[in-house]
Amino acid sequence: MNFLTNLLPQPASTPRIKKQRRGAELKSSHEIVIMRQAAKIVATVLKEISELVEPGMTTADLDAHAEKRIREMGATPSFKGYHGFPASICASVNNEVVHGIPRQKKVIRRGDVLKVDTGAYYEGFHGDSCITIAVGQVTPEAATLIRVAEETLYKGIEQVKAGNHLLDIAGAVQDHAEANGFKIVEDFTGHGVGRNLHEEPSVFNFRTHEMPNVKLKAGMTLAIEPIINAGSKHTRTLSDRWTVVTVDRSLSAQFEHTVLVTEDGYEILTDRTLV
Repeated sequence: MNFLTNLLPQPASTPRIKKQRRGAELKSSHEIVIMRQAAKIVATVLKEISELVEPGMTTADLDAHAEKRIREMGATPSFKGYHGFPASICASVNNEVVHGIPRQKKVIRRGDVLKVDTGAYYEGFHGDSCITIAVGQVTPEAATLIRVAEETLYKGIEQVKAGNHLLDIAGAVQDHAEANGFKIVEDFTGHGVGRNLHEEPSVFNFRTHEMPNVKLKAGMTLAIEPIINAGSKHTRTLSDRWTVVTVDRSLSAQFEHTVLVTEDGYEILTDRTLV
C-alpha cells in the first residue's frame, strides 16, 4: 500500500509521515520468521486472485475473497479500517492509480488493467504486496506498460543489499521506467514495513535530495512499489477521498513486494512463485 510523503499534496484520508530521523527498524531472526508467514499469506491471496479474476466479476467479489482467505490463514486484513479505508484490498482499474475502493457496482471487463494491493497482519507483523493483472486480452500498449512496471520493480530490488542506499533503488527504478517511455508517479512512495504497515524510511522511486539517503542494513524490511503511467505523472484524488487517478486518464500500473535486506542481497518475502 502506497502513501504520500509529508512533502507532497495528499488527500485528507492519507496519514502524514513524520520527519524521518532514522532508517528502518532492524528485524530479529524470530521476527523475520513471522514476517515470512505474513508475507506468504499476502502472496497466496494475490496469486489466487490473479488466477480467479475474470470479466463480469466485481472488485467487491475480489475483496470478499481476499478477506476470507486472509482470515482463514490466521491473519487479519492490514488495510481494512486503516485510517478509515473500508476494504481488505485496494482495487484500482485502468486510469485509477492507487487506493481504489472495491465496489459491487465496479464490474471488471475484458481488456482492463487491474491493480490489486493487499496486506496481512499476522502475529504482530504486516506483509504488503501489489500486482497488476491484464484481464483477458489487453491492448499491446497496456501489455507493455504492465511488463515494464514489473521489470521496474525488479530493477529496484536488484539494488537491495546491506551497504547500498535508498537512492540506488530509486535511480534504478527511474532509469528503467523512463528508458521505456513511461513516467514515474512521484506523489507516492514505498516504505518500511513490519510492526506497522507504514514505517520509516520512505522508499522513493525517483532521485531526490528531499529525504535522507538511508544506508541499507541487514534486517530491514521494505515495501518497494513503483507506479508508472503511460501519460502524465500527475494524479488527482476523487471525491471518495481515497481513489487516485491520472490527470489525463492514461493507464497506470504498479507492482510491489515486501523485501528483506540481507548482508549480500535480498529476500523477496512476498514471492508468489513460492506459494
